[in-house]
Amino acid sequence: MNPNALHHIARLVPEGAAVLDLGCGEGQLLALLKAERRCTGYGVEIDDAKVLACVQRGVNVIQRNLEEGLSIFESNSFDVVLQLDTLQNLRNTEAMLRETARVGRIGIVSFPNFAHWPNRLSVLRGRMPVTKALPYQWFDTPNIRVGTFKDFEALAGQCGLRILEGFGLHQGQVVRQWPNLLASTAVFKFERGG
Repeated sequence: MNPNALHHIARLVPEGAAVLDLGCGEGQLLALLKAERRCTGYGVEIDDAKVLACVQRGVNVIQRNLEEGLSIFESNSFDVVLQLDTLQNLRNTEAMLRETARVGRIGIVSFPNFAHWPNRLSVLRGRMPVTKALPYQWFDTPNIRVGTFKDFEALAGQCGLRILEGFGLHQGQVVRQWPNLLASTAVFKFERGG
C-alpha cells in the first residue's frame, strides 16, 4: 500500500490503541502505529517471508491462516482490528467481519474498489481490469471476490455493524467526493451496531 495511504489509515487509529492487524504483510502499518501513535499489538500473517520481515522490523506477529478464524482471541481483546487489502482474499468474509467486531471495539477495512471508473471502463470493453489496486490477471489473482463501496455498506448492515467513516483512496490521496467512482481503494471504519 502507498505510504501516504498508510498514514491516512493510521490517523483512524486512536493513540495508544491495542491493535490487531489481520493480513499484516511485512508489518509496515504496525511499525508506523508503534512509532507515531504509540500503539501496541500483533499482526497475523500466513506468508513465511512476510512473517520474517515483521520479526526483523520488530513487529509482534502470529503466523496463522485467517480462514481458520479468530477463535484464539478473546472478545474485546483489542481496541482496533485492521483488515487492509485482506477481505477480498478470504472465503469467509462475512464471518471474518463478525469476528473482527467481536475481537475489537473498532474495525478498519480497506479493499480494492471494483467500481473505480477505470475498472468499469475495462469491463465495458469486455476485459477484467488490471490496475495498481487490482494488479493481477483474472486467471492468476489471489482475490476470491471484488467489491464496491455499496457492497461493503450492504454487508456491514447484514453483519450488524455501524459504519463510523467511509472514504476512498487513490494514489495515496483521500477521495471523499464520489469515492465509488473516483477511488481505487475503499476504506471503512466501523463498530458493532447498537
